[in-house]
Amino acid sequence: MAAVLTRPAPARPPLVPPPAPPLAPPGRDLFVDVLRLFGIALVVLQHWSMPVLSFAGGEITTGNALASGNAWAVTWISQVMPLVFFAGGAANAISHRGAVRRGHAGPAWLAMRLRRLVWPVLPLAAVWLPLPHLLLALGLPEQPVVTASRLAGQLLWFLAIYLVAVAVTPLMLRLDAAYGLRVPAVLAAGAVAVDAARFTSGPEAIGFANIALVWLAVHQLGFLYADGRLRRPWTMAAAGYGLAVPLVAFGPYPGSMIGMPGAAVSNMAPPTVALLAVGLGQIGLALALRRQITGLAARPGAARILGWAGPRMMTVYLWHMSALFAVTAIVVVGLGLSTPEPGSPAWLSGWPGWLAALALVMWPLLRGLARFEEPPAAAPYRGGTARIAVAAALAGAGLLTLTLSGFAPGPAPVLGTAALLASLLLTHSRRP
Repeated sequence: MAAVLTRPAPARPPLVPPPAPPLAPPGRDLFVDVLRLFGIALVVLQHWSMPVLSFAGGEITTGNALASGNAWAVTWISQVMPLVFFAGGAANAISHRGAVRRGHAGPAWLAMRLRRLVWPVLPLAAVWLPLPHLLLALGLPEQPVVTASRLAGQLLWFLAIYLVAVAVTPLMLRLDAAYGLRVPAVLAAGAVAVDAARFTSGPEAIGFANIALVWLAVHQLGFLYADGRLRRPWTMAAAGYGLAVPLVAFGPYPGSMIGMPGAAVSNMAPPTVALLAVGLGQIGLALALRRQITGLAARPGAARILGWAGPRMMTVYLWHMSALFAVTAIVVVGLGLSTPEPGSPAWLSGWPGWLAALALVMWPLLRGLARFEEPPAAAPYRGGTARIAVAAALAGAGLLTLTLSGFAPGPAPVLGTAALLASLLLTHSRRP
């Protein structure tokens, strides 16, 4: 009987799962990305939840839900701008060092950062410059229209100050390399001196020096994090919050870390040492929970959310107040419904519906305007330092003008927008 020869079946290669996606794109830090998104999300939630609104006699009145009772304590967590500046400092350090490796440091790096900051503001200006005139022509009450158009620009204060932090990043990185922790310590000491002068015999205006000192101090801490030099986070958290308690209890500082209607002193405008202390506590707390935060963010569902939200972060920040104004115009002005007493059963039961209405209005704005998050591709900047310094100055002046005037009818918002356009033009170089 002839033998039947059969070839053995080829061995199947072992099933190898596809490689897991990286926790963050190359050159990025997942923890920093989470902090920035968390910060913007909490800013939006706070802005949407705080207003206490009513309309009568052709005028809208506004209050603050966090001004009632002990609700101010929430602001020791919800006032997340220190975290946002800290994360921005880390991101700027990472970005600048990457640009150095690619040979695009100095003015070219600043030109790129300026374009990313200024470009998304232009659609906001394009809508809000004509909008008040159109609404007034349609017969809407003047006071609500002017109030909304002013407030639409006030949120640009953050971009104006952050632009300063970006512009001085190369210098502050050199100081960080030479002096390390002593740099934010000196900035914090300067903030203490400013507050001491402000609350004793000095002029009130001296407090505005802390706009630079406080925000640059927490921005500088981001450099230290990027280098792995921030240790003992629980000590930072305890020191920050532990210092804030006596400052509020025995000093001239209010308990709320945001401005409150009728308050004689604000911890936010200008920022105070109390806000700096709370910011140090927040940074320490976040660092202490870093492993848990990144572990949660790396899960597939959370990673998808972060991947979707990251490229839309600036759009949400710039347009969430416009969504608030639209819902207010319909519900409060149009239907005459006032905000219930904050914390009451009516307020608590209506709050989810209020947020849902705002999100419903925000969705088409997000779909239509997120495309402006990324500026158009441009050749690397080849101009000199003086030219990019002028561009930064124009961008800062434009953002500051829109912060102070908003988009209320008048020449100021037009001049502010023109300054932004001029700054963008200066960041471009002719192709060879």
